[in-house]
Amino acid sequence: MTISSTWLLPGWLNSDAAHWQSRWEAVHGDHRVEQHDWQRPLRGDWQARLEDELLAAPSPVTLVAHSLGCILVAAWAAHSRNTHKVRAALLVAPGDLERDDVRQMIPGWAPIVRQPLPFPALMIAANDDPYCDQSRSRQMAADWGARFIDAGRGGHLNGESGLGDWPEGRKLLNDLLKES
Repeated sequence: MTISSTWLLPGWLNSDAAHWQSRWEAVHGDHRVEQHDWQRPLRGDWQARLEDELLAAPSPVTLVAHSLGCILVAAWAAHSRNTHKVRAALLVAPGDLERDDVRQMIPGWAPIVRQPLPFPALMIAANDDPYCDQSRSRQMAADWGARFIDAGRGGHLNGESGLGDWPEGRKLLNDLLKES
């Protein structure tokens, strides 16, 4: 089995200290892809940043994306020639950038890229996410060829959701890696 490093792709405004991604970074030593502008994200800039980091990666990586990070994975994968550098992707709580209120907060990301991902993927979304109806999350997962898991009630599965270190999420990540 190839050793894979885990890369965290936070969403809009980055992941705060209470967010499970920040906790995974501290506890497991996962690598956070730092974007140049967390407040006014530009799709092309974020894709270029991910591409640059992947070009320098010594081994296949596993992407762990939250919210806008999920949309980034799909947009990047549709245009990159380096998707072979990704072993798998865990996609958590994608934001619906095609919804009017969300699109106004984060312009320039619609339409959402809907091509199948060229690597194994698993999506986890709550049924009460304020930024994306679960039916939309399920459709994105289907379009991307990702397996879908209903997280039940949990909101946006972020720091406010009270997930702490989110051991259930880490187990799902480890299971995904065993399958890929």
